[in-house]
Amino acid sequence: MIQDIGPKHFNNEYKNIKPAPNDRVFYFKNTSVLARIISGFDGVDEGELDYPTYDEFQSEMDFQFTYLFSVDDDRFFLASDSREIQKGRLIGETADSKVSEETFLPGYVFIGVNSFRRALPKDLAFAAISAFHLSGWYRDNRFCGRCGKIMRHDDTLRMMRCDCCNNMVFPKINPAVIVAVTNKDKILLTKYVGRTYRNYALVAGYTEIGETTEESVRREVLEEVGLKVKNIQYYKSQPWGLSGSQLFGYFC
Repeated sequence: MIQDIGPKHFNNEYKNIKPAPNDRVFYFKNTSVLARIISGFDGVDEGELDYPTYDEFQSEMDFQFTYLFSVDDDRFFLASDSREIQKGRLIGETADSKVSEETFLPGYVFIGVNSFRRALPKDLAFAAISAFHLSGWYRDNRFCGRCGKIMRHDDTLRMMRCDCCNNMVFPKINPAVIVAVTNKDKILLTKYVGRTYRNYALVAGYTEIGETTEESVRREVLEEVGLKVKNIQYYKSQPWGLSGSQLFGYFC
């Protein structure tokens, strides 16, 4: 599971602090992240990635930095470029694993965020995909959805606050299910249509309004492969930053 980074500990508590020179920085451009390839990593095999420090970003004066979280004593920040507005793109498995943008830091390249699947060390890979989730939330909540005014970050919580209508917006997590449909000693696998992700996958989908996750399992399997399922058994959950989801895993 991507969140299994023990013995290291992921702490997502927000802190209103400024970065220190050696704190790591995540900078995203659409579905790519700025990273340095240390070893291996040809887009297929595993390899080691690293991310720039705040000290390397200091010459870029137009960036703003927001504290994200820590892994043990390592702190991570999100860099936002005040010179441009990030446009929404398709996310999830459509993210390309190849270099997609021109770099501005020597030794670093932009690489698709789905690189976290094969990136080492695992704690940095989990940090990268969690940062991507938060990056999308910050990008999409610059303005209040209630009154349209500019939002500001709260001083103590990870929350965007509107001073005009007192709207408070916390990070959004989408509940979804991923399903292992079994028949004796066989398991059902699918392939996406019209997507860049070419590997086999389990049936999966979002939970709809007013629906339990067990009902989502029945509906998604029926919609995707035309089967009615029984013996639905919960397995475990997993954060999935590629689509801003919390995946609930089931057997049936």
